[in-house]
Amino acid sequence: MKVSIVIPNYNGEALLKKNLPKVLEAVEGEEVIVVDDASTDGSIEEIKNAKLKMQNYNAKLKIIENRKNFGFASTVNRGVEEAKGELVVLLNTDVVPDVGFLETVLPHFKDSKVFAVGFLQKCPENGKVILRGRGVGKFEKGFLVHSRGVVSDKDTSAREHPRGVPQAQHHPWGGGIAEVEDFRKTLWVSGGAGIFRKSIWEKLGGLDTLYNPFYWEDIDLSYRALKAGYKLIFEPKSIVEHQQETTIKSQYSQGKIKTIAYRNQILFVWLNITDFRYLFEHFLYFPYHILKSVVTFDWTFLKGFMMAVLLSPKVLVHRNRNAKLSRISDRLIFLV
Repeated sequence: MKVSIVIPNYNGEALLKKNLPKVLEAVEGEEVIVVDDASTDGSIEEIKNAKLKMQNYNAKLKIIENRKNFGFASTVNRGVEEAKGELVVLLNTDVVPDVGFLETVLPHFKDSKVFAVGFLQKCPENGKVILRGRGVGKFEKGFLVHSRGVVSDKDTSAREHPRGVPQAQHHPWGGGIAEVEDFRKTLWVSGGAGIFRKSIWEKLGGLDTLYNPFYWEDIDLSYRALKAGYKLIFEPKSIVEHQQETTIKSQYSQGKIKTIAYRNQILFVWLNITDFRYLFEHFLYFPYHILKSVVTFDWTFLKGFMMAVLLSPKVLVHRNRNAKLSRISDRLIFLV
């Protein structure tokens, strides 16, 4: 199967300089597309410099420049649209794959129902290397609570978003891989460290641009794939290094990041959840979350809610589109 690699970039000059040559080496012979989201630093020059040095690699490097800053979902969608491969690897600028990382993931795509495969992520944290990558989560207090599950039979405490609550140890999506009979099961595949089948991507409509500028878009796409009856897999033998040096924190304030995260956490429910019990729980707990925001003087949840409300006309359109592709119930996804 032909493979393309898509790397979205926004003001990632330093990361490109450090990591792009390593990526080109790891994916020798494959098409590499860097989509720049109207960077204001020297990113374009750095990509062009890498292209000039391409004689050292057999990879084919293509540069796409957005005319303005659109956000992660739009940028990735453009790269996938241009990709010639049947399979598309998505890598963030702070992710470097090991040489040979594709060898263990490609066989999974012999099954035509497999949409995406997630990589094992080696994450340096506090002087240690933590292994992550298997998407875990559960529906609790009216929201999907998720994390990049720690690949361990002890530590399952990692959280991806600001409103995390303790997970049930034996929930099918909720523990370390040693607690799950099928340790390759994953609730979502990262849009910065995963490989996707382009034909199914197109059927699903790609990443939902309502999530721009960032966060939750890959979880949303993965969930839509599961509801449409497709398969997601976590492959622990396919390894990437995730340096966790995202440019988001340098471009946005912490308050803005939390507000967008809350907005998108709310949008996920409104766009995808159709089970009456889960929807009832969502609206039942809303006063609790609002009261918590007021008591703690953390207005980011309220701001995120208002931003979501402003998008409600578009949400209805996208929700109806998602429902037409749905084959599997929310309850079955969370309770199997």
